[in-house]
Amino acid sequence: MLARIATGALDGVDARPVDVEVNLSRGLPAIQVIGLPDGAVREARLRVDSAFRALGLDRPTGRRVTISLAPSHLRKSGSSYDLPMAVGLLAALERLPSGATAGTSFAGELGLDGSLRPIRGALALAQLAREQGQRALVVPFENAAEAALVPDLEVYGARGLDEVVAHLCGAGLLPCAEPPPLEASVDDLPDLRDVRGQTLPRRALEIAAAGGHHLAMIGPPGAGKTLLARRLPGLLPPLSREETVEVTKVYSAAGLLPLRGVVRRRPFRAPHHTASQVALVGGGQRGQVNVGELSLAHRGVLFLDEAAEFPRGVLDALRTPLEAGVAVVARSGCHVTLPTEVQLVLATNPCPCGYDWEGAGRTCVCAAGAAERYLARLSGPLLDRIDLQVAVDPVDATALRRQAPGEPSASVRARVLAARARQQARSRRLNVALTGEALDDACPMTHEVAELLELASRRMGLSARGFDRVRRVARTIADLAGSAGLAREHVLEALSFRALGSPSRWSPAHAPGWRQDRLGAPGGSS
Repeated sequence: MLARIATGALDGVDARPVDVEVNLSRGLPAIQVIGLPDGAVREARLRVDSAFRALGLDRPTGRRVTISLAPSHLRKSGSSYDLPMAVGLLAALERLPSGATAGTSFAGELGLDGSLRPIRGALALAQLAREQGQRALVVPFENAAEAALVPDLEVYGARGLDEVVAHLCGAGLLPCAEPPPLEASVDDLPDLRDVRGQTLPRRALEIAAAGGHHLAMIGPPGAGKTLLARRLPGLLPPLSREETVEVTKVYSAAGLLPLRGVVRRRPFRAPHHTASQVALVGGGQRGQVNVGELSLAHRGVLFLDEAAEFPRGVLDALRTPLEAGVAVVARSGCHVTLPTEVQLVLATNPCPCGYDWEGAGRTCVCAAGAAERYLARLSGPLLDRIDLQVAVDPVDATALRRQAPGEPSASVRARVLAARARQQARSRRLNVALTGEALDDACPMTHEVAELLELASRRMGLSARGFDRVRRVARTIADLAGSAGLAREHVLEALSFRALGSPSRWSPAHAPGWRQDRLGAPGGSS
């Protein structure tokens, strides 16, 4: 008898349909798995046989078992095929009622005692099951909560193969899993009130949170760059249900999801500067693509501390994904698209020793030209994609002791949420995503303000991309101020955050570039 069971193969963060076909025939007793299986899939026959023995289930003695994983051109990896193989074998042996598996997908790893163990990508498999018109999905108990996020699909979590058999035979129905609560508190996140002084960097952080803009900070060691960056998640709004599903899907595919849980907060990823390009963007070999840090920060923050210590090629690999919102990873035998809608935050020292900075308190010991070579790792095309570039000066001990705590994150977050609400009402998207006519419509300005922006752009040598990014930042500043149009002070402040411009200006030798007042303070002269 031939049995066919529906399941899926994880492909990046998505799943592709796979049919597990089990056929019994005369011949030497053996179980053969075909259809481009990897080592873990081939070993499934041993786990299935041991589980049958442990649970006292009938085994196909004296017959040859052929298990085909279709389509055969798609490489199969992992242990999630154990459960569909076992169910297919029981169906082929006619130990299940006729039609018991119709409209149901299966996925799960079997233990030698017949227990079910959690797998990667259960949420993607649940989405696939619904797209394929399946009525239900059976997964290990630990994966049921994430899979239940998919609407219009019955999800059953089982702790062992015996529970699955009882459910299919009607002897003991499994309870239908309910989606978990998605609310998350932000009270325990790092608070911005811990940052004393640093008025300009705090302002840049607020603008970045309000408009979804990328941010770069440069300053000597101990100035507070990392302190500031780690407080950005506390300024951002909570994940929506759709965003929760997207982020949970990524973490599930990466095998980083907590058991019986979902991702309720915006991710904050801070990879070490020794991370490779594959670790950052994603990649792999032999047709298997693993999720990188860029995708793990999807809908959240990717913080690259000591950015100039990263190899230049690794940093430049971020350019296209940052612009497109996806990373297309092509390998021999596979072509995978990974989500990469992130807020990038860079932090770097001005030179290898870190003290080539006025007021740093120490003397720079770097050789001549070392600072320029160090910062040259941050290429012009990468910096052109960074909307906000801010210098972080050190705060002396006396000021730290005497200054009162800064404004708390809750107050800043309220302004951020109000600004984001204005953006959604106007364009149904954040300002960072405005392009073309939508950007023109969102940025009305007087003839005088338009001439100021054009003049400043020529003097600063802004590219067409940089010109549009200045307008987006000015639009965010106007939203924070509750203004319908772009005023002179909004444009001047936006331009001041592009004053660093390129690594050639990121040096104390170019003092006007450090102070971000080359175009005048907001409301000042140009």
